[in-house]
Amino acid sequence: MAAASPDRAALKIPRGRTRTGGIDYLALTFAELDAEVAAWSERLATAGVRRGDRTLVMVRQGLPLIASAFALFGLGAVPVIIDPGMGLKSFLACVARSHPRALVGIPLARVLSRLFRSAFASVEVRVAASNSLTARLSSGRQPSALGFQPVNSAAADLAAVLFTSGSTGAPKGVCYEHGMFDAQVRLIRNAYAISPGEIDLPLLPIFALFNPALGMTTIVPEIDPRRPADVDPAKIVQAILQENVTNSFGSPTLWRKIGDHCRAQNLALPSLRRVLCAGAAVPAALWKNSRVFLSGGKLHSPYGATEALPVASVSADEIDLASIRGACVGRPLPAIDVKIIAITDTPLASLTAAHELPAGEIGEITVRGPVVTKSYDALPEATATAKISDGTTIFHRMGDCGYFDADGRLWFCGRKAERVETANGTLHTEPCEQVFRTHARVIRCALVGLGERGRQRPAIVVEAALEDSAQCRAFARELRALALAHSHTAEIKLFYFHPKFPVDVRHNAKIHRLTLAKWALTAKGYESDPKR
Repeated sequence: MAAASPDRAALKIPRGRTRTGGIDYLALTFAELDAEVAAWSERLATAGVRRGDRTLVMVRQGLPLIASAFALFGLGAVPVIIDPGMGLKSFLACVARSHPRALVGIPLARVLSRLFRSAFASVEVRVAASNSLTARLSSGRQPSALGFQPVNSAAADLAAVLFTSGSTGAPKGVCYEHGMFDAQVRLIRNAYAISPGEIDLPLLPIFALFNPALGMTTIVPEIDPRRPADVDPAKIVQAILQENVTNSFGSPTLWRKIGDHCRAQNLALPSLRRVLCAGAAVPAALWKNSRVFLSGGKLHSPYGATEALPVASVSADEIDLASIRGACVGRPLPAIDVKIIAITDTPLASLTAAHELPAGEIGEITVRGPVVTKSYDALPEATATAKISDGTTIFHRMGDCGYFDADGRLWFCGRKAERVETANGTLHTEPCEQVFRTHARVIRCALVGLGERGRQRPAIVVEAALEDSAQCRAFARELRALALAHSHTAEIKLFYFHPKFPVDVRHNAKIHRLTLAKWALTAKGYESDPKR
């Protein structure tokens, strides 16, 4: 991009407001961003970062993240990227397990590496990072004269270690190869018809790393990645309108806030060609509202996980808003092979040990293809549990339950670990929760199971702050009436009300249902059965 379109804007970083109230951006062209990457490469190499070095990246979103990551790619080093909001204990465990030799970090990160020496014991090299322009600070040289030449990495070379959110267990490092990143770029470009010159506002910082390869301008959003739910939707809308943003990626939680703001202010976002919404199932209300505020574009939901992305995709015009059969995630993308196998919690050494299910039957979703990763970092047992060998290829067990319909569309029914096994059969989170989300007062709810598997008692927890028991009992009666209207929810009689759900930090959308299940064991529940 620097060679083909050197003067095109690559990155815009907010730095305040203009006198007229507009967002004031520091803008870098692709030539200037290329120079920043070259300067970062020189800084890292001078500090002692070598090819193959695992390098913990603890920098701000925007320029530091993009420039340092691409510089590490160019050196043949391996960025290790861990969510900063997962909690200190989990974060330190991830650092220790990933065994980084180098650290690129803001001052606080470097202080932490000294305070918690045991977790950072493998770190030999520390490189300071800031929001300043590295290339322009290089002594006496023009940025274009740095002349950095990247190493020639092979497709199978380790490219990065990216950590999962840990929504249903401890976060795990996922090993990405360079060929996998290349396949991701091609699939995303082709699936959504993304062309160079588009403008992207990524609400998940790590997705900004795709933009230089896709030729898109990155608008850094005014959002704290440690607390994404606290985002001011007015600032996001202002950036979209001011910069004529054409593309954005974010969670359903964030886009619900943005959509609600647009509806309240009677605003539309005509420049947006597409919004990619992922991290959890998109609720019917957001699918519906998107058709109004995306006046010139469409909401899409790519399905996948840190271990395999993208797998499938669905758009707003394919969604049945009244569905209670799960979340339709569309058809698998080209070169992605999806199989539904019988649910089991045990490792499967080969595909022959798995029982493939026919269309219409709910099972575990497994995938293979060029974007499917092969292993977790330093976790051989987790790798054995999540991967299935099929000769020279690997299937990844998504940890999700779902099925294919008669038209070949894939449906997501919930996380395997969160299924509820009663004496009468298995209940899955998404089809059950869809029933209760039709209630006007229910925005988020969670199916949980109480007791041991096989004899669990199903219950629904609703995110709501109610004043007294009378309100809770009345609400429970209304929810029970909804349950009785559908066969798969008819046995749900117990309801809980929680003021604020525990959710993942990355997307602020994945509900920690297992945590809610533990909470419900000692909380007050409300049982209702109008048939009595």
